[in-house]
Amino acid sequence: MNHSKTLGELKKSGYRSRPVKEELRTNLIAKLRTGDKMFSRVIGFDDTVLPDIERAVLSRHNILLLGLRGQAKTRIARLLDNLLDEYVPIIAGSELNDDPLNPISRYGRDMLAEHGDNTPIEWIHRSQRYVEKLATPDVSVADLIGDVDPIKAASLKLPYSDERVIHFGLVPRSHRSIFVINELPDLQPRIQVSLFNILQEGDIQIRGFKLRLPLDIQFVFTANPEDYTNRGSIITPLKDRIESQILTHYPKTIEIARQITQQEARLAEQQRQAVTVPDLLQVMLEMIAFEARSSELIDEKSGVSARLTISGYENLASTAERRMLINHEDKATARITDFWGVVPAITGKVELVYEGEQEGPYNVAIALLSKVIRTTFLNHFPNPDKLKKGVEKDPYGTIRAWFSGGNQLELLNDASEADFRSALDKVAGLRRLVEKTLGLKGDDAYTFMELALHGLAELNIINKEMMESRFAFRDLLADMLDEGLFDDDDGDFDN
Repeated sequence: MNHSKTLGELKKSGYRSRPVKEELRTNLIAKLRTGDKMFSRVIGFDDTVLPDIERAVLSRHNILLLGLRGQAKTRIARLLDNLLDEYVPIIAGSELNDDPLNPISRYGRDMLAEHGDNTPIEWIHRSQRYVEKLATPDVSVADLIGDVDPIKAASLKLPYSDERVIHFGLVPRSHRSIFVINELPDLQPRIQVSLFNILQEGDIQIRGFKLRLPLDIQFVFTANPEDYTNRGSIITPLKDRIESQILTHYPKTIEIARQITQQEARLAEQQRQAVTVPDLLQVMLEMIAFEARSSELIDEKSGVSARLTISGYENLASTAERRMLINHEDKATARITDFWGVVPAITGKVELVYEGEQEGPYNVAIALLSKVIRTTFLNHFPNPDKLKKGVEKDPYGTIRAWFSGGNQLELLNDASEADFRSALDKVAGLRRLVEKTLGLKGDDAYTFMELALHGLAELNIINKEMMESRFAFRDLLADMLDEGLFDDDDGDFDN
């Protein structure tokens, strides 16, 4: 691109500068008219959050994105820079991105006074006009606004009354840019106060210097709802000056959640080629997050991030890959038993209430998984508790009889694909149940055969015992007899 090198060339080119909010508005209008997708990697907000963002930009508003963790707030903010012009001119060497046609700093005005139309011009890319700061309790006014720099005063031999001794903070350096503050409630109230005049009037004051800097900034703030956090809150006067407050949310459907997980999961190329995760297991993984968000054991005010399922999917694929490598196989298909390798991705992503703490994070994760297995089983197979006795034929009769005949099944976590399938095929009536109920045959049936076993165990039709490296399925009555028939070490029967 051919850019002007001096102020004189810039004037001859007919360039006209615009405020950053007008720039965002104009470019958004163009995208809306052409149908270009502005937020290409944000899923599930097309009818809710994104229209609100677009309305705020059209209104030239500062924006507060309010929502629980893992709701794409930061990603939305970072994508807003796509609405900036690709390049804009600044006075060369200006730390405040001075507009050559309208400088605001002492440096910029001095350059114009000294060089006139020969003032050198630089062009900066829109990526350089996005500034992001994570609010933490140690952030100071000097960090955001600025302070007097004694080293600068000494090196330039200037008195402290000269504004050239000022070291500007992040906000003034974001002139003509998008400035994002993440987790705004974590910013101390006295620091939030320093943003008042910037938002409303464009004034800043540094160590007694009353500067009239008409800063041109698009502010975007992100926060958890202030009622949901004990770390701090957004002070009311600041909140009042942020024109648009936009609420984000978690995925509303399993399918949307699956799309997010598939997009965000970071799998090695070898994993993608070698490991297959059946659709059924992908749905079950998303159901875990949905169950967690409604669980009485988990703090709903803290939220359950989409990172739970993203990390869970990565663990699920890695569990299958590890088994494949141990057994020297070329391909692997994830199994329901592999979900026990997902537990570490669950325990670190949920905040427990008191009752949940009493249970422990591991037991809470197992309880979530058990509920998902039960629900998924009932979504695909008849409920054995609701069969009409004497009217309906029990589709599980053959399976019950096989286990009650003294047979048991062990599924090893690291069993090879051949051994895994051979074990399932031993259970009389299991394959027929899947074929007759779901119409599945061949390799596609094994995932649902495993689901049927786990589901029957969750409904107490058969017993499931989980050990360190395997699951053992056996007759429920036989287990009850083994546990309850004897109560003394001498082998006497219970009376």
